[in-house]
Amino acid sequence: MDSGSGELSHMENGDSKALMGKELWNGRTAQNMSTSLLRKKSDPMLVSRVRFQMLRQFLANLQEVILGTKLAVLFPAIPLAIAADFYKFGRPWIFALSLLGLTPLAERVSFLTEQIAYYTGPTVGGLLNATCGNATELIIALFALYQSKIHVLKYSLLGSILSNLLLVLGSSLLCGGLANLKKEQRYDRKQADVNSLLLLLGLLCHMLPLMFRYAAAPGIFVADSTLQLSRASSIVMLVAYVGYIFFQLKTHRQIFESQEEEEDEEKAVIGFWSAFSWLVGMTLIIALLSEYVVGTIEAASESWGISISFISIILIPIVGNAAEHAGAIIFAFKNKLDISLGVAMGSATQISMFAVRFKKPKSRFLKHLYLSWNSDKSSTHFRFPYVL
Repeated sequence: MDSGSGELSHMENGDSKALMGKELWNGRTAQNMSTSLLRKKSDPMLVSRVRFQMLRQFLANLQEVILGTKLAVLFPAIPLAIAADFYKFGRPWIFALSLLGLTPLAERVSFLTEQIAYYTGPTVGGLLNATCGNATELIIALFALYQSKIHVLKYSLLGSILSNLLLVLGSSLLCGGLANLKKEQRYDRKQADVNSLLLLLGLLCHMLPLMFRYAAAPGIFVADSTLQLSRASSIVMLVAYVGYIFFQLKTHRQIFESQEEEEDEEKAVIGFWSAFSWLVGMTLIIALLSEYVVGTIEAASESWGISISFISIILIPIVGNAAEHAGAIIFAFKNKLDISLGVAMGSATQISMFAVRFKKPKSRFLKHLYLSWNSDKSSTHFRFPYVL
């Protein structure tokens, strides 16, 4: 019996879960697959002897979510960070513990979005993953924006782009090349072209307002014109990103699908509402730790003798997506360069096209931003090319 008739037989017998698992495996994004390398299977025998069903189900979910990752050893940093803040310990300690606590949380968010995708389908699951793929960086940027720490906002988003394009991609290519000296590393050019062109579009939209300002003749007031150009470029980038998501998840999904085959059938290990509840809870914890990070970054910088720009550009992006970055390098070792490129360039595209322009302030307490949607006054320019 061929594969088509086999699948039809499964559907006729009412066994559609196997097909859904296969479809979702093929529809998994590179970010999901990169973090999956750090997961481990839990032993169901540990909770099987619990008599009460509700308690047994809760313990099983707790085992899958908390202990189902190799980064579980870092989870104690979360209550330690909260306790350090409550008892007014040294602020550098709060910063360090919060960064350590964010590392496993970022990996678990990817796991939970994948679990939800088993019930919602690959399209909705992919959209959810695209939204939550860089949740840690986005939440940190939001708190930096809320606390008017514009330098932290700029440097953290810039660091996310640079760490993905330079550190992760470069390390993946180097390690993959060294590990596969006698092999030819291949990748899908179509997928790489889409991300590369979007990154070029993002660079152009970031450069235009800055170049327009310096191209004007001396003595000509161009703040209003530059502001309008920045707003127009923001709209173009957001529209392009929405089109990219539609292109990736709907019209040309086969370009971004993984061609890797799985030995064992993938299936959900926790229920939909359990995954949703855990996702909401972990997002709230990420928000709390992100507030600690933003609030204590100056104290950590002064205590450690490291500049805020170095912490924001180097440390925060690396720690926030350490699991995803490590997975990309491991896949490069296995000569699966498509996944490594998808992780590095996909994350950089999301930050450049969506996060940077979406973070335009809309409240009066940030009037000192030059490219604000509701302000005409300028004293600080929100420009990444100038920072570079």
